[in-house]
Amino acid sequence: MTKTPAARRGRPRTFDRDAALRSAMNVFWQHGFDGASMTQLVDAMQINSPSIYAAFGSKEDLFREAVELYVASDGGSTMRALSGDGNVRDALRSMLAETIRTFTRRDEPRGCLIVLGARHLGPVGDPVRTFLRDQRERIRILLAERLLKAKQKGELAPEADEKALATCVMTFLNGISIETVDGTSQPTLLAAAELFVDRLLPR
Repeated sequence: MTKTPAARRGRPRTFDRDAALRSAMNVFWQHGFDGASMTQLVDAMQINSPSIYAAFGSKEDLFREAVELYVASDGGSTMRALSGDGNVRDALRSMLAETIRTFTRRDEPRGCLIVLGARHLGPVGDPVRTFLRDQRERIRILLAERLLKAKQKGELAPEADEKALATCVMTFLNGISIETVDGTSQPTLLAAAELFVDRLLPR
């Protein structure tokens, strides 16, 4: 079992690490990596900055771990919906509906952390931006694989381009993040998702 930096130094932990990480995740979700200050993180996590560095490493290390928590919990629910039983149209509708419900919950920040987490970072090649791009690419690959499976089962036309279709879905998903931040209502987004699936995969 891998030990944290704090454990290696023999420093007793006087806080709930999991709860602190979730609090950090919410700060990054609301403000992005670059917009989240250490003051905001300290206030949200209820531990001082030396303890944050001892337990999590750098701010970037903390952000990466927070994103991994997001993908495994809040953000991951959308992809779990995609892998459910049923045809590909129903799977996409379930995924988009779950995404919209997640992004518009009143008790958490709006939008998607892996889409909005790097709003003002530097040029291509920035490690945090690359990390988030890789997270999004994993979703694109899962979408393409699900669409390819549907094509092989005869749910899509043989000439259907699963990679292009996956890019269309990713573009719509990214747009949902912006729309939710701008305050578009859940019913409006759900109606848009229904229209999108009907146009993307007509019966």
